[in-house]
Amino acid sequence: MEGRVADWIRPEIRALSAYHVQDASGLIKLDAMENPYTWPEDLRREWLERLHSLDVNRYPDPQARKLAQELRSAMQVPRDMALLLGNGSDEIIQMLALAVSAPGRSILSVEPGFVMYRMIATWCGMDYVGVPLREDDFSLDMPALLQAIREHQPALVFLAFPNNPTGNLFAEADMLAVLEAAPCLVVVDEAYAPFAESSFMSRLGQHDNLLVMRTVSKLGLAGLRLGLLAGPSAWLEEIDKVRMPYNINVLTQATARFALKHHQALDEQTAAIRRDRQVLFEALQAMDGMVPYPSQANFILVRTPAGKAVPLFEALLKDGVLVKKLHGSHPLLEDCLRITVGRPEENARLLEITRRFVDHG
Repeated sequence: MEGRVADWIRPEIRALSAYHVQDASGLIKLDAMENPYTWPEDLRREWLERLHSLDVNRYPDPQARKLAQELRSAMQVPRDMALLLGNGSDEIIQMLALAVSAPGRSILSVEPGFVMYRMIATWCGMDYVGVPLREDDFSLDMPALLQAIREHQPALVFLAFPNNPTGNLFAEADMLAVLEAAPCLVVVDEAYAPFAESSFMSRLGQHDNLLVMRTVSKLGLAGLRLGLLAGPSAWLEEIDKVRMPYNINVLTQATARFALKHHQALDEQTAAIRRDRQVLFEALQAMDGMVPYPSQANFILVRTPAGKAVPLFEALLKDGVLVKKLHGSHPLLEDCLRITVGRPEENARLLEITRRFVDHG
């Protein structure tokens, strides 16, 4: 068996570790950048009524046209730009890679960054180039980044805006310099746009190599797996050719359309998360030795005192709170944890355990 596996599974795939999601059963879940709020009960009832009328014996609209039109309005996509939907932004990243993949081609991004850029590059037989961010503030190291672009001539550049897992927005002037320097598509990944103060969506069309990617996951719809890509139709028509037919199912289309009609409830939740993010940041900042980094996302990256990230992670887990342990994942993330902003009572519990750890640990 081992011999057959080694004969047929590509070496680079065998060298990978599968994407791991830790079991959060019974825990306060602050590890995955999800919106912690469910829908109000009256919306749940109305939603179930909507689903009750659906038939699932037919394939869905392959272009999800009604949903796409409503997303276009909700995300303020420029009228002359095209839209492509994916089963989460992961599928969109994969479609982009498949569309440009060829021997010797590469995907370029920054590190620490979203792990799926590297993984999907490997799946699609492409090289991956990760350019380290600046150590002091996780900003773009422009000399190193521009040199990497010149040297590797990548087929795709991904820049998350804000960045995951650091939470910061890169300087717009630096982003524009990348757009000018890159010989290829530059995809601005705006997964956390609802929590940020800036976007490149309105710049679509000003740069012929700019695409913007969004998701509804951080709006409270993570379970739907729905992402979108916006940009010039000349690019999206080609990328659409590697999209799986019927990739947005009937239930997702109906539920997302329902949610967008009730966007006020989602907007109120987003506003609450932004307020609570500041409260959580200030509380962590006040703890001796803890260094939270300013965030424009729905999470906060925190650097603990040296050698304390793993013990704090385990102390939180023991008392029922799950955060993301980043220590050991990248040299720039030594002693770091990533904390999703939860409901006020969840944040209070996290702070209580952390404060006790800092005082006595």
